Amino acid sequence: MDFWNTLRLALRALARNKLRSSLTMLGIIIGVGAVIAVVSIGQGADAMIQEGIQNMGTNVVYISAGSGRPGGLRMGFGAVKTLTMDDLNAITREIPLIKEAAPGVMTRAQVVYQNQNWNTSVMGTTANYFPIRKWVVTAGTVFSDEEVEAAANVCVIGTTVSRYLFSDTEDPIGKQIRIKNIPFRVIGILESKGQSVMGSDQDDQIFAPYSTVQRKLAGITWLQIIMASATTADASVAAMQPISALLRERHRIRTGDDDDFFVRTQSELAETAAQTQWVMTLLLGSVACVSLIVGGIGIMNIMLVSVTERTREIGVRMAVGATESDVQLQFLVEALTLSMMGGLVGIFVGVALSAMISNLLAWPTLISTQAILMAAIFSVGVGVFFGFYPARKAAQLDPIEALRYE
Repeated sequence: MDFWNTLRLALRALARNKLRSSLTMLGIIIGVGAVIAVVSIGQGADAMIQEGIQNMGTNVVYISAGSGRPGGLRMGFGAVKTLTMDDLNAITREIPLIKEAAPGVMTRAQVVYQNQNWNTSVMGTTANYFPIRKWVVTAGTVFSDEEVEAAANVCVIGTTVSRYLFSDTEDPIGKQIRIKNIPFRVIGILESKGQSVMGSDQDDQIFAPYSTVQRKLAGITWLQIIMASATTADASVAAMQPISALLRERHRIRTGDDDDFFVRTQSELAETAAQTQWVMTLLLGSVACVSLIVGGIGIMNIMLVSVTERTREIGVRMAVGATESDVQLQFLVEALTLSMMGGLVGIFVGVALSAMISNLLAWPTLISTQAILMAAIFSVGVGVFFGFYPARKAAQLDPIEALRYE
């Protein structure tokens, strides 16, 4: 018997019980749809996280003040005061893999403008911090090297700060605000970057010359972070060891003693985020695959019932010349047809569900060909695996006993 004739007989047999066949396919439909939706949500989230990491800067290497343990007491992150501008200059001068670097001094402050006030983060840095972070000034300008040298009271503000301090019709450029009761002139407004990978509002910040923040706001002489930009993404990873060696030498750290600084790269952050997201997607996808297995069990159950109901038909077919392989192929094709039709409908359901989640919940989704192909192959595998036993049972029926069956 040729395949197309077998397929025609299988479709005719399934059409006899349309409701039962539809309910049997439902498990496959739900399983395939869930797999596609879950994977698309996971990949969409991963793409969003990677984009957020890229928005943090170009080939960035983060050097931050570490922790110490004077008298055996372990201090927290940023407690050590050994990171300085001399370290920054040494890094840019002696490590060719680093093309530029910017200092960072952070504090929080209450900011006041007329009758409005807002508590926000204040970052002290230099002008090259903004190209390192790929941050564009949409209005005004950033502070100059002369203003940094003079510790001038000028600042660049984020859009969140601008929204809370100024009205929609008011231009912040040139206005005077007070940070810790010290007057600062607003000279620039940054473009909106939205939330960071960690969920914080990147626009809720004020930037001023690091010298101003050190002397007038934070009251310190050291740096809390150095943000460096490597020549390439690979160079950022390669630069970690030379930076560590240089800082250990400059800080006179003896062999075997802990570093008093931390060095991290953007690549490490991206890789960690990707691995975490992959584990979550794999976990949720595995849960979704359970419904596919349940659907396969449903197919096996219905096919066993069908074999019992059609025992006499099988006996007649064998009596007129059908071989065991013909009977086995017919029931296997029926099981495959159920799973493939369910898989096809499930693909459309998964795509529609992903689009609905994206539109209604504003959650990023990314439907990939690999996810659809994986779900389709899985549904076919379910049909073959769970359809084989009923088909084999039908093929092994004794024709004489089958003809006697009522």
